[in-house]
Amino acid sequence: MLALTLVALSVGLSNLPAAIGIGIGGVDRRTRLRVGIIFGIFEAGMPVIGLLIGHGLASSIGRQTKWLAAALLVGVGGYTIVRSLRPKPPAGRDRAMGGLKDLLKLGVSGLALSVDNLAAGFALGSYQVSILAGVVVFAVVSVVMSLAGLEFGARIGRRAGERGELIGGVILVGVGAAVAFGVLA
Repeated sequence: MLALTLVALSVGLSNLPAAIGIGIGGVDRRTRLRVGIIFGIFEAGMPVIGLLIGHGLASSIGRQTKWLAAALLVGVGGYTIVRSLRPKPPAGRDRAMGGLKDLLKLGVSGLALSVDNLAAGFALGSYQVSILAGVVVFAVVSVVMSLAGLEFGARIGRRAGERGELIGGVILVGVGAAVAFGVLA
């Protein structure tokens, strides 16, 4: 169980800075719930998918996941930066579409942050780890790290004011670059 927890911590570590980047834009109950659920589902589900796909495919996919994850995170961060630099539309108009856009951005971020968990799933199969135990541990670690990041990011965001969304986008681009260069798994 200790090995499983350590693996979950190592692959879930990227959730912390990404959640900080999201949290800078402001955190409410809905944001906490969305981030916790989406990041938790992806972080817990990817190892299971990895277990099901099998070790044979791991070697061909494994090398590419880092670049895919990095590209997705840089893309989401870049979009956030561009969006923060544009003039703000009237309050009522952006709100309806903004929720859907934000949910899509969050989903892409969750996918990008959890791609490395495929390889963890391949490895878990060789250690005879219970799938249920793996899902629970990965989900709990992901949710805890994400919520901690959101709270820390919200504190930064309150101090950053209008520049909060820009700073959040820069952090997501930085997380993507860190993934690409192997700093974050």
